[in-house]
Amino acid sequence: MTLSEQITKDLETSFAGISQKLKQEFGQIRGNRPSVEMVENLRVNLYEQNLSLKELGSLSVIPPRMIQIAVWDPGAVGAVMNAITNAHLGLSATNDGNNIRATLSLLGNERRDELTKLVKKTAETARIHVRSKREEAIKRLKDAETSKSITEDDAFRGKEKIQKATEKANADVEALVKAKLEELGE
Repeated sequence: MTLSEQITKDLETSFAGISQKLKQEFGQIRGNRPSVEMVENLRVNLYEQNLSLKELGSLSVIPPRMIQIAVWDPGAVGAVMNAITNAHLGLSATNDGNNIRATLSLLGNERRDELTKLVKKTAETARIHVRSKREEAIKRLKDAETSKSITEDDAFRGKEKIQKATEKANADVEALVKAKLEELGE
């Protein structure tokens, strides 16, 4: 593998990480569809330990607007319900034994607008990361060309590959933004 190919491969790996991080951040932004990502990392203080919800039970989505938490320890039900209520995620919690059902309320227009702005701001941060990674890769390529580690032709081909990878990463960001905005609009 040439140095140019290695730089491009490193860049594509960085872009995949940026895309994955954006997907995670979008998963935590409340939409009109429930998802286990909304609640799985909620912290619950139980038995003098700070545990996440996914450590206390199994999580599942019951369409169209409900998340079910099957708590393994019956003594944890009250603490889990308090954690859901105190998180202010727009969820109302009810329980029947060890099962807690968190129902998602509909988004109001103001809240939808706030979340839309948050999605766009988060996406812009991801785009900035994409641009900075692209600039780093181009700088590495130029340094390699200057030090005669690669030829001018390799550097040119490397820049083309970097540009294609950057365009793909930007398209991935746009696809994630579009999907999240559609989810908010439901």
